[in-house]
Amino acid sequence: MRERKPTRREVFLQVMEQVIPWDLLIKAIEPYYPKAGPQGGRPAYPIKVMLRVYFLQNWYGYADLSMEEALYENEVLRRFAKVRIERIPDATSLLHFRHLLERYGLCQKLFEWVKTHLDSKGLWLKEGSIVDATIIHAPTSTKNRNRQRDPEMHATRKGKQMYFGMKAHIGVDTVSGLVHHVLGTAAHVSDVTVAHHLLQGSEQEVYADAGYQGVMKRAEHWHRQVNWQICRHRIYVLPGQEQAMLEAHRFRERAKASLRAKVEHAFRIVKCQFGFRKVRYKGLFKNTAQLFTLFTLVNLWMVRHHAY
Repeated sequence: MRERKPTRREVFLQVMEQVIPWDLLIKAIEPYYPKAGPQGGRPAYPIKVMLRVYFLQNWYGYADLSMEEALYENEVLRRFAKVRIERIPDATSLLHFRHLLERYGLCQKLFEWVKTHLDSKGLWLKEGSIVDATIIHAPTSTKNRNRQRDPEMHATRKGKQMYFGMKAHIGVDTVSGLVHHVLGTAAHVSDVTVAHHLLQGSEQEVYADAGYQGVMKRAEHWHRQVNWQICRHRIYVLPGQEQAMLEAHRFRERAKASLRAKVEHAFRIVKCQFGFRKVRYKGLFKNTAQLFTLFTLVNLWMVRHHAY
């Protein structure tokens, strides 16, 4: 009898099962996790189950109730989460687990622990960084209880188009392409003003797009011995400029752009593969916590081909 072909979801979950350091992440959460339910009730769900379900929510965009129903319906998800159909976590338990991660800053701690784990495997070189930001949309409708948009989100202009939401700022290693810093801000915050939060401190070169022009003149970077590789908006042809010099400028800009493109890989995984194109929660705090989780999973996905 012909063997059934595994689905793409099954293949993806099998890969993530292997690359995620489960013991390390469970150890980080364990000191904060309750040992029993409220008022000494039934035992809490195991951390490994809640963490696995939480990752499924981030990968596939499930809300709490939708995640509970999907676990009842889909055997592949139950097998990854290691739950029996008789004791599937309910939507309220998933909500409480996410609030626990947010309350104690565990999403950021998991990001840092995975960074340290990958660093111990020799996957960081720390010789250069690439910084960039992307806009994450937020609902613009005012048809809600307060008759207003999220006050922590803002509008910004990109080109001739207006956007409303937040920005995800990241710093990426130039060699491995792994994300080493994450920052969430309102969409109107200028990229230049927060660039110092995205650097490792030991890099020798920093690559960025034209939106970061003038960053080296800011006071927070005066102490840095860094070669700034900032892309230009355009190359101007001066009267009498030789064609060879113009071609040299174009070659240098193409070289900068080809290396800077590594930062777009992380954004592609978050937006296209994980489907995170619009914020799920209200306010910057919760959405930034989710950004740390998403880029933790991005880093683990990007090292899947390394035998470690």
